[in-house]
Amino acid sequence: MRQQSDLELVSVTKRYGDFTAVDAINHLFPSTGYTCLLGPSGCGKSSTLRMIAGHETVTDGAIVLGGTDISRLPPAKRGTAMMFQSYALFPHLSVVDNVAFSLRMSGVAKEERRREAQKLLELVEMEAMANRFPDQLSGGQQQRVALARALITRPKVLLLDEPLSALDPFLRIRMRAELKRLQRELGIAFIHVTHGQDEAMALADEIVVMNNSVIEQSGHPRDVFNAPRTEFVARFLGGHNVIATGNGKIAIRSDEIELASDGNGRFSGTITGIEYQGTHVAITAMGQGDTEIAAVLPEADFFAAPVDVGQSVAFDWQEKRQHALAG
Repeated sequence: MRQQSDLELVSVTKRYGDFTAVDAINHLFPSTGYTCLLGPSGCGKSSTLRMIAGHETVTDGAIVLGGTDISRLPPAKRGTAMMFQSYALFPHLSVVDNVAFSLRMSGVAKEERRREAQKLLELVEMEAMANRFPDQLSGGQQQRVALARALITRPKVLLLDEPLSALDPFLRIRMRAELKRLQRELGIAFIHVTHGQDEAMALADEIVVMNNSVIEQSGHPRDVFNAPRTEFVARFLGGHNVIATGNGKIAIRSDEIELASDGNGRFSGTITGIEYQGTHVAITAMGQGDTEIAAVLPEADFFAAPVDVGQSVAFDWQEKRQHALAG
């Protein structure tokens, strides 16, 4: 059911000359929720985000926020705010003045804008560093300041363009939790572009998988992961095997596959790789027609009946676990 402050894309298209970056996509983003636009480089996800923000023009279609087409409005008039991948903090301004900058440009009095900036710095737990400058901050601290600066305009929708890509892996995981906390506390829509499947799965209430300028599939992460509609979605999300059958192709999760103890299974092949990964062991094998299959076995199961590279084996799975793919 549509809500008054939902964001809707209606046949949104972006062309650069003869090249179509985004091809007539339709999607409804709920007014409160965390959505990740997920896909490989060049799929159209960043162009989509920049059109919502007003940093790219819309070739065709409409972007509707709260019942109003905002696609021809300037960025500052849209009710959206964008946090850029580079953070783009002003090096000559203190943290508090960076956060307050948009209010300064709107003519808000100094005392009031600094008071509002302090509130946002408290929200992102950076109030103790209000008087520092960007070059005195770590990457994670700079990200928090950039978030506060984006949020000070009280947007209905916060847009995030790969905000975690510049952080080291440990900090990236920590900041995922912070972003999710902020979205829940603020109760507004977050739309986050990423090419990282793990990042999208960890953060999103909904993932929107894009490929070749269109939306291939959208839904709750668990629903999309367990029931990919296309071969692209199954392969891009990872954790699935795609196997040709007489009537098309199926996807089967790697952790649903087991070694057939009697040597008879749905798939036979020669083991090409074995990786011990702590709680489980990952096995890859090559079968007929150069079809590769991967199985993830519990560590205890593997070492109860170990196999080795070069060994011929059979794999099996429950038929109800396989999933037919479109096309």
